[in-house]
Amino acid sequence: MFREMRRKKQALSEEECIEILINEPRGVLAVLGDDDYPYAVPLSHVYVDGKIYFHGTVMESHKRDAIEKQDKVSYCIIDKGVKSDSWWYTFKSVIVFGKMRTIKDKDTKIEKLTHLGNKFFPSEEETKSEIDKLLDVTELYEITIEHMSGKIVEEK
Repeated sequence: MFREMRRKKQALSEEECIEILINEPRGVLAVLGDDDYPYAVPLSHVYVDGKIYFHGTVMESHKRDAIEKQDKVSYCIIDKGVKSDSWWYTFKSVIVFGKMRTIKDKDTKIEKLTHLGNKFFPSEEETKSEIDKLLDVTELYEITIEHMSGKIVEEK
């Protein structure tokens, strides 16, 4: 169902892919958008319990409408890379394919938003304060991973 990597020597292990999902703060979510055009949007994420979580608004949005229409998505993360002495960058990337859904259960929503907030806010107190203020206008999205691959691109 999912294609195998063409350059298998560049493949990252599952553990290396998960490390990138945990440590890198952002990626690009790709969905099937309006009129079946691809729509890609940069997002901040957190990886918890084998799934990827994002937040958004409960109001109408391109991302929300697309996910309601088609739950199949892909998400791409790239690390910061390392510059060599030449113009070349060595970098690692991960591509995830999965199904995305909205989390409705309030306790689960608070739990996962806490993980997300703690990844980005300077303190747990600030995370809690933001969740308390914005919970009712915040949507929580979850990607259940169906396929994941990663690769390293290095100077030859």
